[in-house]
Amino acid sequence: MDKSNLDPASVRILRELQQDARLSVNELAERVGMSASPCWRRQKELEENGFIRRYAALLDRRKLDLGLVCVLHVSLTRHEAGVVDTFEAQMKACSEVMECYEVTGTSDYIVKVMVKDMDAYHDLLHNVLLKLPGVSQLNTSVALREVKYETALPL
Repeated sequence: MDKSNLDPASVRILRELQQDARLSVNELAERVGMSASPCWRRQKELEENGFIRRYAALLDRRKLDLGLVCVLHVSLTRHEAGVVDTFEAQMKACSEVMECYEVTGTSDYIVKVMVKDMDAYHDLLHNVLLKLPGVSQLNTSVALREVKYETALPL
């Protein structure tokens, strides 16, 4: 099943669940204009077909003392399989890394990091990131304020 096979009811289910994944089947069914059993079956089908990967709680990073958001532009010295694999494995393993994208342009990767403060970023930078084999250049932009943060995908 791909996106072209999604009917309007499935899209409505996905939209509602992106806004509140804790909806009961009855609440969800009411919001999308279906009865509970078909709505539940459709939700399970969306899960089985990978449209819904998981359910998660969105936490307030500031209340959890993660006040600093940095965006890193990382360039590697070479693109051999071992260097790329090591870098990507470290990005996946590092809890401070929220997002990592291989990109085109002047850098090889863009990495979004959340940490407590500049001291924590300094430690991450010098104890982890700059010690990775193959990292040739790392430029950091510090977020001054959050203009938009959205988790719902545009459907």
